[in-house]
Amino acid sequence: MADPKSFAGLLPDSWQTMPFEHFREGVEICHLWQGGPDVALLRYAAGASVPRHRHTGLETILVLSGSQSDDNGRYSAGSIVFNPAGSVHDVWSEDGCTVLIQWEKPVEFVD
Repeated sequence: MADPKSFAGLLPDSWQTMPFEHFREGVEICHLWQGGPDVALLRYAAGASVPRHRHTGLETILVLSGSQSDDNGRYSAGSIVFNPAGSVHDVWSEDGCTVLIQWEKPVEFVD
């Protein structure tokens, strides 16, 4: 059994000093919890994107700074987004953003 883990003071702004690593071009990740469901911070540079993908489980996103966009709209800081299993979209950030993301299962990239 895994030990509990906590991040005191993550909000409003200590997430900015967390250790991030390369995830994909223009996007960095800070893993907070791994082993399903996974939880991480994603930091997008201005103009960065994630290609079209399908969710195989629920994904929950809380926008901490900037704004993130997908096929359904633009979400500014403070927005929460739920992408249910089976949903498909592209994701991008025109001005850069950081999001807290939780996903039940890995996504499938589609053409």
